[in-house]
Amino acid sequence: MGVGIGLLLASGLLPASASPVSAPSAVVSPAAGGHVYVTNQLDNTVSVIDVRTNKVVATVPVGMAPEGVAVAPDGRHAYIAANGSAEVSVLDTRTNRVTASVPVGKDPSGVELSPDGRFLYVANGGSDSVSVLDTRTNRVTASVPVGTSPVSVAVSRDGAAAYVADSGSSSVSVIDTRTRRTVRVLPGGRSPVGVTVAPDGRSIYVADEVAASVSVVGTRTGTVTATVPVGEGPFDVALGPDGRSAYVAVLGPGKVAVIDTRGHRVSGTVSVGPPGTDPFNVAVTSGAVYVTQQGAGTLAVIDPKTLKVVTTVTVGSSPYGVAVSP
Repeated sequence: MGVGIGLLLASGLLPASASPVSAPSAVVSPAAGGHVYVTNQLDNTVSVIDVRTNKVVATVPVGMAPEGVAVAPDGRHAYIAANGSAEVSVLDTRTNRVTASVPVGKDPSGVELSPDGRFLYVANGGSDSVSVLDTRTNRVTASVPVGTSPVSVAVSRDGAAAYVADSGSSSVSVIDTRTRRTVRVLPGGRSPVGVTVAPDGRSIYVADEVAASVSVVGTRTGTVTATVPVGEGPFDVALGPDGRSAYVAVLGPGKVAVIDTRGHRVSGTVSVGPPGTDPFNVAVTSGAVYVTQQGAGTLAVIDPKTLKVVTTVTVGSSPYGVAVSP
């Protein structure tokens, strides 16, 4: 998704005139990682946050208009989709320096690594394709045609399939990661923009921005098994480690909706700010839920047990993607 499209999708991408005030920091378990990485779309930077202190410890220049971000399983590299420069910036997390810039398709947005970290899948919104990047060589080894305007990509835990939210063709493309071909097309609602895979691989959760809902789609049957209304403008969906809850960033009302995946219903909501805060992307660990807020220039940190915002971290201008080191 291009930076222009991102501006149209969410109102008020520029930070509010008043400086955001950080809430008092509370203790959140850092069990699932040491650092959080946030892409700042209008600053061309990535903010690096220490999960123990919830403080920004580095701000790293990357490619133009960075969007999606993924961290390698060994934590040594982060991969950033630079939408404006049609490349992936490879960040060495030990030095906080970009060590490679890999050309991909046009308008790269969402990125996801294979479970073993060997391959990075990049959704190219302007090329209607997914680039497959070999992380050992930092070279693109395949370009897979998918639907129109792909925004995000998710890989199953067994690494066998990659699911691509094609916002322009109302579908989810399924890539066989062995053959590197699109082998199926699943229903995605009216405008699918976010997708995640259940731990058992039997279903996917698709955020439909226009329909204001999340669709649950069976990966074997290819049918929608449930549709969960969440509010105006859901843009991203992420599952907790145990798969029992799905967390949805809902742009319009400035909230995160929590879906009980067993009952397929909203079991709770978390207000992260007023309308215009624009919660955008979500990353979930066992101890925290991290939500970028484009309109506020902040990262909200939510305790998944209490569903309370425990702190708000000021980052760069128009934060987009978020990922946590393992």
